[in-house]
Amino acid sequence: MWTEQFDGYCERVDFTFWSEPVNVLTNLAFVLAALYVWPRTRDVPLARAMTVVLMLIGVGSFAFHTTATRWGALADTAPILGFILLYIFAATRDFFGLERWKSVLVTLLFFPFAAATMPLFAKLGLGSSSAYAPVPMLIFIYAYLLKDKARKTARGLAVGAGLLCLSIGFRMLDGPICALWPMGTHFLWHLLNAVVLAHMIAVYANHIGVKET
Repeated sequence: MWTEQFDGYCERVDFTFWSEPVNVLTNLAFVLAALYVWPRTRDVPLARAMTVVLMLIGVGSFAFHTTATRWGALADTAPILGFILLYIFAATRDFFGLERWKSVLVTLLFFPFAAATMPLFAKLGLGSSSAYAPVPMLIFIYAYLLKDKARKTARGLAVGAGLLCLSIGFRMLDGPICALWPMGTHFLWHLLNAVVLAHMIAVYANHIGVKET
């Protein structure tokens, strides 16, 4: 089961290891983004942890786009989920000053939140990208809640959410435009996501390092 292969992207034409060269190579963006943001996370342990997970996202995505297997898909999605949960916890605790146990509870509430909103996005025609759409929605909510308390952080979150919406759009277009553009657009999802995640880490690290009024 875990070694079963499947074709989920426009660029792939067979099940050989290098059948998605552009999708594979653009995973380097995650590694480069992690290396870029690493010095900016000094003395911010959770931001450092996010940076490590960011690099793991690139490794997991590389595994998926080379093997096209079920285990590769898990290696791809598990670090992404890990990053989301880690960020929610950090943002809830440090942006809003909640106690640790309350921040854990809010983090766990992401699962029912995603389960409730994903069908709505699916009805809008997002397809498999519906699984990611609750994330920018939640970021926009956090940005709104912070607009008076921490304006700079709120703006940073809103920018990140907007870029993530654009990134999801490119992911969604990969299949529909395949006949016109055989390379597809999934590689743009990689490139933009690397930028978004590094940006989100920087927003968090800057909030910790700068007291806002």
